[in-house]
Amino acid sequence: MEPKGAPAQGPVKQGDGAKVERQTIATKPFRTHLNRAGAGNPEAIVFLHGSGPGASGWSNWRLALPVLGTVYDCLAPDSSGYAASEHPPVPPTGTTAWMDLWVEQVVSLLDTLGLGSVHLVGNSMGGAIALQLAHRHPGRIKRIVLMGPSGAPFRLNPKLDAIWGFYARPSVELMTEMINWFAYDPKAFSQDLSEIARMRFEAAMDPQVRRTYQAMFPAPRQRYIDDYVLPDQALAQVTHPCLIIHGRDDPIVPLETSLYLLQKLPRVQLHVFGQCSHWTQIEYPEDFHNLLLGFFRENVR
Repeated sequence: MEPKGAPAQGPVKQGDGAKVERQTIATKPFRTHLNRAGAGNPEAIVFLHGSGPGASGWSNWRLALPVLGTVYDCLAPDSSGYAASEHPPVPPTGTTAWMDLWVEQVVSLLDTLGLGSVHLVGNSMGGAIALQLAHRHPGRIKRIVLMGPSGAPFRLNPKLDAIWGFYARPSVELMTEMINWFAYDPKAFSQDLSEIARMRFEAAMDPQVRRTYQAMFPAPRQRYIDDYVLPDQALAQVTHPCLIIHGRDDPIVPLETSLYLLQKLPRVQLHVFGQCSHWTQIEYPEDFHNLLLGFFRENVR
């Protein structure tokens, strides 16, 4: 059974963009709920969401999928342990075990769908997963976009600690407050952010989602940031073209993470948005989409 707040199966259309199809795919080690737009297009992009409570592929990428799906085969799975993807009956202990599971899930999804190599877009925790995929399975990855990525060292801040510790005092008011942190000027996006907060709170309060999430990020939480970091030698071996996008005013994953990766990744460029927090794809959607289209088009023939 899908958790509360999970999107229904079937097509969704936004404006004049591509239809988004929702389906459940048999993957290893657990079944994956997938949002997909543009199936059949020759180039594929896998969008990886972040780690907040109630997070899902749809809540993170609902604006990008219809737009980029007109050109690319766009895949936004719910990472195992999140939203409508299958949850482990016994949640793994520790970041390394979860990362192994998420990497296996994406590779299995590509195998199941018959996709050889793909582009990646990873936000926050999804950025760390993208880097791990490129390091462990370099032949399956073409180009990488990292948006407000973890995967670099930084100190745990009060906002990220509160996000990971949401279930200490869960409420729709706290969820709304947290989602507002993701935008520099929440009032400018109040309708979008309110809808995302409602969707994510509903998903987060599903007992299965809650059980898994509480097992995923118990205190103390600095260790999860540290465990996401690839060693410098491994980052130097990620030779795929990389575009990093970051909000200058991100209070959750600070700009310093992208500046660090700018120094460590060989083929990398960085685009920084002023007056922007953690969700560039919501605050500057047209610019975000155009950056991705320009970056990925270099590989389209």
